[in-house]
Amino acid sequence: QVQLVESGGGLVQAGDSLRLSCAASGRTFSSYAMGWFRQAPGKEREFVVGISQIGGRTYYADSMKDRFSCSRDNAKNTVYLQMNSLKPEDTAVYYCAAARSLGSGDYGLAGRYEYWGQGTQVTVSS
Repeated sequence: QVQLVESGGGLVQAGDSLRLSCAASGRTFSSYAMGWFRQAPGKEREFVVGISQIGGRTYYADSMKDRFSCSRDNAKNTVYLQMNSLKPEDTAVYYCAAARSLGSGDYGLAGRYEYWGQGTQVTVSS
């Protein structure tokens, strides 16, 4: 089992940057593909980016790839989401998730992830 804890959220102004972290428990972190999702008030959960177990492949939602980047440090059991040029519409709770096995077309499917963190709030003011 994997426990995930997100951190790094907060209140920022439009144009600012934030880096979210997701720390995972357990010794098998490197065997999990990871994903970031977000959910704004009144909206469905939205895929942001996924990253493969070794980190060699990343998969971005089309609207995210220009400003967001994802990386992982398996030695630290942590995956990161770097968000630049933030906009008010980026305001949401951001979640990380873990999955044992994902095909390249599966990273955007929330139902394919087995473990979820509690989320971290990101609020972007205009």
